[in-house]
Parts: sequence; C-alpha cells; structure tokens
Amino acid sequence: MGVHKALGMTPRQTVAMVLASVVVTGPVAGALGVPLGVALHGRVLPATGDSVGLRLPASVLAVHDTAELLPLGLGGPLIAALGALPPAGWAARTRTATAPRTE
Repeated sequence: MGVHKALGMTPRQTVAMVLASVVVTGPVAGALGVPLGVALHGRVLPATGDSVGLRLPASVLAVHDTAELLPLGLGGPLIAALGALPPAGWAARTRTATAPRTE
C-alpha cells in the first residue's frame, strides 16, 4: 500500500488496488475452505463419537445441505474485502512518507 501511495496513486486508487488484491484470495479461500471444512467435519465427528463408544446418527452428521454451503463459499470474498478495507482506508488517508515506513 505504501509503494502505491509513493508512486502517486490517489486515495481512491489505493483502496481499489488493495481490494483488487483480495478479489482472488477471497474466492479461493471460500472454494477450498468450505469443502475442506465439510470433509473434516465428516471425519472428526464420527471419530469423536467412536472414541467414547457412541455411534452417531446420520442426522447429527448431515448438518449442512448443499444449498446452505453456497452462501458459505461466497462469504470468502466478502470477508476478504471487509478485512482489507480498514488498512486500505488508513493507507489512503495517511501521508505518503508514512505509508512505506509502516509496511
């Protein structure tokens, strides 16, 4: 952010550049995180039940429907953008000499 500011980007361009950098990582995190989380849930929960001698019913294991998983996957870009906004706003407001020193 400091480099972009030092190169002469306007505050709006600085915020846009930071948000553009998370546009890729957000969907990738959502696309990988949701299936991995479901797979981990499917392995850990039965193992936990087995460790204490319980056989868990299918209703306990099948907690997410496929239609419920799509919004979870789409939450990745939203969380990434919301997480990037505070530092982007700070970099846009700060003096040009201060931004590179804080990176």
